[in-house]
Amino acid sequence: MEVDRPFDYMERIPGGAIVTTTVDKVLEWGRESSLWYFAFGLACCAIEMLMAAGAARFDLDRFGMMFRSTPRQSDLMIVAGTVTKKMAPRVQRLYEQMAEPRYVIATGSCANAGGPFADSYAVVKGVDKIIPVDVYVPGCPPRPEAIMYAVAQLKEKMREEVAAK
Repeated sequence: MEVDRPFDYMERIPGGAIVTTTVDKVLEWGRESSLWYFAFGLACCAIEMLMAAGAARFDLDRFGMMFRSTPRQSDLMIVAGTVTKKMAPRVQRLYEQMAEPRYVIATGSCANAGGPFADSYAVVKGVDKIIPVDVYVPGCPPRPEAIMYAVAQLKEKMREEVAAK
């Protein structure tokens, strides 16, 4: 097939539509559609919810999410489980090693507010006391569907940040 003039193929697009956008919007869409998460599993939530969410039935991969075992390649930290005061500096250090922009999802009642161990002297009463949290997922343990909903809420928050620029 010979092309007589440049952009001749645009006439063959149904309805003659031409899509225009900015490079920033394309980059933001790409970042939103390919979240690489660092799963910081500290207790039963990591086994019950996070592993199920990444497995075949629920499959976070279909949302473009890739598990990374290092914070330096991640832009999302999922904190699942009880954060003790001994573990808190490590959580904070790993959060600081993540590249900007970085996001945090706190899953389960232990990560959100200390859970049934909130009266203990050794438990942090919510991971938001040491790092900023973007989305909270309630439950003990939360269902895998809840983490998928939290990811959808985080993507909506990312869209709002782009619109606010």
